[in-house]
Amino acid sequence: MDGSERSERLRRVYSARDNRELATGYDEWARDYEEDMLRFGYAIPAVAAGFVGRHVPPEGRVLDAGAGTGMFGSILGVLGYEDLVGIDISERMLEKAGEKDAYRALHRMVLGEPLGFADGTFSAAVSVGVFTTNHAPPEALDELVRVVEPGGHVIFSVRDDVYRNEGFEEKQASLEKEGGWRRVAMSEAFQPFPAGNTSHTTRLFVYETG
Repeated sequence: MDGSERSERLRRVYSARDNRELATGYDEWARDYEEDMLRFGYAIPAVAAGFVGRHVPPEGRVLDAGAGTGMFGSILGVLGYEDLVGIDISERMLEKAGEKDAYRALHRMVLGEPLGFADGTFSAAVSVGVFTTNHAPPEALDELVRVVEPGGHVIFSVRDDVYRNEGFEEKQASLEKEGGWRRVAMSEAFQPFPAGNTSHTTRLFVYETG
């Protein structure tokens, strides 16, 4: 597969008009997803792993919200995180994640809709590469806060233009004002696909839940 085909797959999911198109795009991409992302030099998982290691004890129960094929869960497993639960919109991506034996459970759930977990189920929720154009909305953050125990952490990446223009800046500030969480860390802006020649930058945020 050449670089133009990989870029077209990325463009297709970024231009999805609804959750059905998004799920279909990732279902069709599942087999080649990891190879493609590695060729793009996908940097978000490595940055996020550093923040998780700094703020989340290895014995904690962690939700991988938008687990995809399990790339990030595999990294956390190497770091000693054994109690991982993954969710994703794509059944085929979850099938690939299940082959890695990094998760205690995997569920098809959609960020932006109610999640099927009780309040305070997790020590932390981590969402890597999900809050980007035409993907999960800022309202999804409410559910991540709900399912994390008080004093736990919500760690996630947001593409900078999406943060400014699609309601994330306002939602994150609103949750802080309401006492849902407080910001404890934010990364510098960085290029999520260094080998993909994309112009957009991303940041990682870390919040402690109230």
